[in-house]
Amino acid sequence: MKRTGRPTDEAKRAAIVAAASRAFFEHGFAATSIEQVAADAGVSKVTIYNRFGDKRSLFTAAVEHECERMRGSFSVPAMPQGSLRDRLLAIGEAMSAFLSRPEMVRFERRIAAETEHDSSVGAAFLAAGPHRMKRAFSAFIEAMHEAGELSVSDPELAAEQFAAMCKGMGDLDRRFGAPSDPVRDRERIEGAVEVFCRAYAVDECDRN
Repeated sequence: MKRTGRPTDEAKRAAIVAAASRAFFEHGFAATSIEQVAADAGVSKVTIYNRFGDKRSLFTAAVEHECERMRGSFSVPAMPQGSLRDRLLAIGEAMSAFLSRPEMVRFERRIAAETEHDSSVGAAFLAAGPHRMKRAFSAFIEAMHEAGELSVSDPELAAEQFAAMCKGMGDLDRRFGAPSDPVRDRERIEGAVEVFCRAYAVDECDRN
């Protein structure tokens, strides 16, 4: 017996968004047509307009989809394995590896280009990607504060500080085509952990 209803609708929506993501991030917003997305997804153009309203809304849905997919490649290591320094090193390494992926670099460039034409694209990206990740890391820092390992009055600011130190100029270099430097990336992460621990660690053992 053929299934009908919500499962089919959800599968159809997923096919549309996946096809749109491929098209938008390979060819750009202007060069992508609703007709081609519909053909790739195996649906009609009317179906896409009925579900998403217009091309810009479909692009926003594609941005959120890509952020969700990429976020699966980055996770904050769970508490409480290893020393404070070990856990922070693991987070820094995961963050650096995630941001240096060629796929991520291309994605950020595309988002920046489209944001020039529509600021809501950038807002959608920030909400679905970086801001969610910051909240997750902030919660991790707050948990370490409550456990007495860190003394942090503003976990979100501390999360931003650590991320900024780990990225350093390497993140900017990659966006403008410079090759990755794994040795320097590692030095940045180790330096970020050192500074972070000196600023926030409670236990002197974690400072040495």
